[in-house]
Amino acid sequence: MALGHGMIDPFAEGMKRPGVVSYGLSSYGYDFRVAGEFRLYAPAPGALLDPKDATRAPFEEIRTDTFVDIPPHGIAVARSVEYFRIPRNVVTVTFGKSTYARMGLVVNITPFEPEWEGHVTLEMSNTAPLPARVYANEGIAQVLFLESDEVCETSYADRQGKYQGQKAITAPKVV
Repeated sequence: MALGHGMIDPFAEGMKRPGVVSYGLSSYGYDFRVAGEFRLYAPAPGALLDPKDATRAPFEEIRTDTFVDIPPHGIAVARSVEYFRIPRNVVTVTFGKSTYARMGLVVNITPFEPEWEGHVTLEMSNTAPLPARVYANEGIAQVLFLESDEVCETSYADRQGKYQGQKAITAPKVV
């Protein structure tokens, strides 16, 4: 299905890669990668994380081909390497990889709605008391695709969703 509909670009067939956090086609889903573009939120006097005013959030832009360390109890936002195109009769559920979860790193991603497309913006929270290392261009989360018997009445594209076609880390938008 993924290849026939051009759902994932680039698409990786296998998963096993020695010394790499796995990514690619799995039994019932796809493990995607985190790109080497991160926003690391940093505490600052008077700073506030506000979904209605993302300009008030202090962050450091980090670009790397190797890794980033998220501080204890820190938050980072990143994007996927892969670009997704979801068919009208499919919705997804995404989970962080257990490799990172076992270190206290929680990956949060909302569902990809029917006819949404773009690079995934994902949030990573380090719940551990130690820094957590995240490897750029390696697996970060697994997306499961749920196919319906019929197409949805109104898709994300029909609604002109505010995150449609995102190509970079996208800040929260309230319209």
